[in-house]
Amino acid sequence: MKILKSAPLVLTVLFLTSMTVAHKFYVSVTNVNYSEEEDALQITSRIFIDDLERVLEERYDVDPELATKKEADFADAYIEKYLRAKFSVLLDNKPVSFNFLGKRYDNDVIICYLEVLDVNLAERSSIAVQNEVLTDLFEEQQNVVHIKWMGKKKSFVLIKENNKGMLNL
Repeated sequence: MKILKSAPLVLTVLFLTSMTVAHKFYVSVTNVNYSEEEDALQITSRIFIDDLERVLEERYDVDPELATKKEADFADAYIEKYLRAKFSVLLDNKPVSFNFLGKRYDNDVIICYLEVLDVNLAERSSIAVQNEVLTDLFEEQQNVVHIKWMGKKKSFVLIKENNKGMLNL
């Protein structure tokens, strides 16, 4: 009889404990650095591997097996395809193309390397970054963007409803 009376309490504690363990923070961090020497925007984007893998599986119906010995040969192509669909750089409100240079893994994060060439920053009035990475999968996704140029820095926290950060030069 005592067991039956304490069962709801035990179940409630177990449920609440499992809720705290299952909760996850959805965030990516992108650094956009202007290199005067190369007149280029050098971009690194840090994304959780499991989140990126899940979005690639759902969006393209592929199993890239990122960061494993069985990683698919096509993984880079799908990562690049996804980034081109969800990430853009605008100079003076006009989209510019970027080169996908590759990726590397760091624990549970994938770091993607992108580059925008021939920026001509002295002739520009604004830089904008639109980042919708993972917002199509996770409502609570936040994409932090840091832009560094000529010794200055500006940061944005982009979300699904506000996915673009603009910097007037």
